[in-house]
Amino acid sequence: MGLLSLLRKLRSSPDKELRILLLGLDNAGKTTLLKRLANEQVNHITPTAGFNIKSVAADGFKLNVWDIGGQSKIRPFWKNYFENTDVLIYVVDCTDRKRLKETSEELTELLIDEKLKGVPLLVFANKQDVSSCLKTAEIAETMGLINLKGRSWQIQGCSGLQGTGIQEGMDWICQTIKNK
Repeated sequence: MGLLSLLRKLRSSPDKELRILLLGLDNAGKTTLLKRLANEQVNHITPTAGFNIKSVAADGFKLNVWDIGGQSKIRPFWKNYFENTDVLIYVVDCTDRKRLKETSEELTELLIDEKLKGVPLLVFANKQDVSSCLKTAEIAETMGLINLKGRSWQIQGCSGLQGTGIQEGMDWICQTIKNK
C-alpha cells in the first residue's frame, strides 16, 4: 500500500497536515524506507547528505515525511526539524551490532527533547531479511524501549529492500493518529 492509500485510511479532515520525522544513524535504511513509502524504486540509494522530503496530497490531506541524514556531523542539526512533529520514526540497522549502543544513545537524546515530548514513536527494526540480524525483541530490550513512559510507541521489524513490515508500521501510525 502506498502513501495515497495510507492517507485515505487516516481520516478525511480536509486541511489536516501530518509531519513525520524519519531519523536514525547513517546506513540504517531511512531513505530506502522513504522511497518504499512513496512507491519509488530502491535499486540505487545514495547516502543522504542533508535531507529528503516527500509530500503527498490526497483528499485535502497532506503527509510530509522528512528523512534527515544520519551521519555524525549531521545529527546535531536534527533538533532544527523537531518543531510540530506529529510522529517520529526511528530506523535501526539490526545488522550493525557495533553501533547498537550509539543508536540507542541517539534515540534517548531525541526522546528527552521537550519539542518531541509525547510524540508517538515508531521504531523500524530494519534489515530483518539478513539472517544474522538482531530480532525486534532484542532491539526493544537493548534500547530500553520497554521502559518508555508518556508516549505511544511501537517497534516493527521490516526490510526496506524487500518492503516487508513497512505497511504494519504505517498501520500502527494510522491507528495512533486516529486515537490521538
